[in-house]
Amino acid sequence: MDWTKDLAPLLKKYGKRKHPLEYANLYQLVVVVILSARSSDVIINKLSPAFFRAFPSMKELSRATLDDLEPYIGKVIKFKDKANWLISIAKTVKDDAHIPTTLDELVKLPGIGRKSANVIIGESGGKAEGVIVDLHVARVAPRLGIAKSTKPEKIEQEIMAAISQKYWHAAGMGMTFLGREICRPTNPKCPECVVNNVCEYYKQSQSGTGTKGKSGKGSS
Repeated sequence: MDWTKDLAPLLKKYGKRKHPLEYANLYQLVVVVILSARSSDVIINKLSPAFFRAFPSMKELSRATLDDLEPYIGKVIKFKDKANWLISIAKTVKDDAHIPTTLDELVKLPGIGRKSANVIIGESGGKAEGVIVDLHVARVAPRLGIAKSTKPEKIEQEIMAAISQKYWHAAGMGMTFLGREICRPTNPKCPECVVNNVCEYYKQSQSGTGTKGKSGKGSS
């Protein structure tokens, strides 16, 4: 299969859509991506404006303590871990101008794995070095058939091998949105899917063979 061609309808519909997290610059992007792990984007978008008013840059954040951050993000899942990661990053980076923008550098920072690094790179306009594999992509990619594994790291490698690098970010985001809106864990809206004509899950469901179990889990 020519997956770059086959995914064209997906890229057209979702590929240029902005990530649901709200941010105004690279500093804010890094913060909301870290805070959003295992948390709702809606929740992070609600609390982030007050956080950024209190800590508008890495400089202010580097001087903060756990107690300083708690009133702003204390209700976020894994608050203490995330707060400590953010403070540690700020103390290391010191200035917004020094925030790394490559995969190798980003994953060295606490709280940032490959998925988060790929989001930061793609959303900041950098050249994609990988593919975003969150829980949605980890479900959608095996269903489509572009990946056979259920492990995020292997799914990412399979997608990277299947499509041109210029589409890595758009494909990852496209599958994320497809998973959020159409390709749900249960009762997916297959007839509404723009790529159901190439989807193994849909073909097997139509033939009655089924593909239960291909839900997958993502990583940060």
